Amino acid sequence: MIAVSGQVWVSLISLGGVALGGVLSYLVQHRTQRSVERAEERRQRIALSETRRAERLAVLERFIEVSAEAERCAYTRPSEWEDTDDWYLTTRDVMYRLWVADRLVRVQFPAPVHHAAHAHFLDLNRTVWKGLPEGESVRDYLEGNRSDFLDTARAAMS
Repeated sequence: MIAVSGQVWVSLISLGGVALGGVLSYLVQHRTQRSVERAEERRQRIALSETRRAERLAVLERFIEVSAEAERCAYTRPSEWEDTDDWYLTTRDVMYRLWVADRLVRVQFPAPVHHAAHAHFLDLNRTVWKGLPEGESVRDYLEGNRSDFLDTARAAMS
C-alpha cells in the first residue's frame, strides 16, 4: 500500500472542507431563495385578494346606489306617463344602469349573491314599470329581497 504523506492528507481534508462548505452554502442559499419566493408569492396573493375585495366593494356600492335611485323612481311613479315625460326619461336611464350593475354583481360574486341581487332588481323593475296594487307599500314590498341581498353580500365579503 502506498503511504500517503501528511501534506496530501492536509490537502484532501482541506478539499473536503471546501466541498462541504460549498454544499452547505448552496443549501442555505437555496433555502433562503425559496423562503423569499414563498414570501413574495404570499404578498402577491394578499395584494390580489385586496384588489379583488376593493373591486367587489365598488360593484356593491354601485348596485346599492343605483337601486336606491330606482327606488326613488318607484316612489315618484306617476299613475300614467308618456315616453317623453321627464320621469320616464330619468327612470329609463336609472333602470338601464341598474341592469348593468346587476350584471356586474353576477360577474364579480358567487351565485347566491347574484341571485339575491337579481331578485331585488326584479322587485324594483316590477315596482317601477308596473306599479303595485292599491294600498301596497313600495317600502314594504322591496324590503324583503333588499335585506336578503345586503345580508348575502355581507356574508360574501367576510
